Amino acid sequence: MTKLLVVETSPRGDSSISRNMTRHFVAHWQAAHPDSEIVERDLAKTDLAFITAPWLQAYFTPPGEQSAEMKEALHLSDELVAELLAADEIVISTPVHNYNIPASLKAWVDYIVRKGMTLGFDGKGMVSGKKATVLLASGGVYTEGSPIRDRDIARHYLNLILSVIGITDVTIIAGGGAKVVDLGEESMNSFIGKLDSSLKQAAA
Repeated sequence: MTKLLVVETSPRGDSSISRNMTRHFVAHWQAAHPDSEIVERDLAKTDLAFITAPWLQAYFTPPGEQSAEMKEALHLSDELVAELLAADEIVISTPVHNYNIPASLKAWVDYIVRKGMTLGFDGKGMVSGKKATVLLASGGVYTEGSPIRDRDIARHYLNLILSVIGITDVTIIAGGGAKVVDLGEESMNSFIGKLDSSLKQAAA
C-alpha cells in the first residue's frame, strides 16, 4: 500500500489557496493510487515550539543517556520523523510569506532534520527512495523574466532541505500571482483550474 504524507501549513482554512491546491492534488493522487493511505500533518493545528536550549541538549545527548525530560522534549520530533520515514511520497503545501516559508514550516524542518535519523553523521541524506511534491502559493510571480525572480527563496530553500535529507525526486508547482484571488479579481476555482493539469501530472 502506497502512503502519502500531506504537510499543510496555511492557517486560512477554506480561503487558503495552497490548501485548495492540496485538495486538487490529493484528489488526483487518490484516483491514481486507489489502494493507498493518506496521513495528514496540519502544522496550523500542531503545537510546534521553536528550538530551545533544552531541546538542543536532548538532541546532542546519545539516546541511551537521555533523561525522561530529554525524551519528552524530542517526542514530537520523533513523531514527525517517523511520519516522514513511513511515507512513500510527501506533499508539502504552503503559502509564501515575505519570499520564504512560514515559521511553522521552518519549525517542522528543524524537527525533521535529525542526525542519525534523516541525516547521516557524514552529512549525507538518509531518506531515499521517496518522491516529494511542493505546492507553493505566492502573491509574487518568480518565473523566468520576472523582476523579482531572485526572491524565489521558498522554492530554493525547500528544494535544498529535501535534497539534504536525501529526497531528490522533487516536483514544485508554483501558484504565483495568487493575490488576484484575495483581491477578488479572479475566483478560487478559476485560479486553481489553471494549475490543475500540473497538479494531476504531479500526482500521477
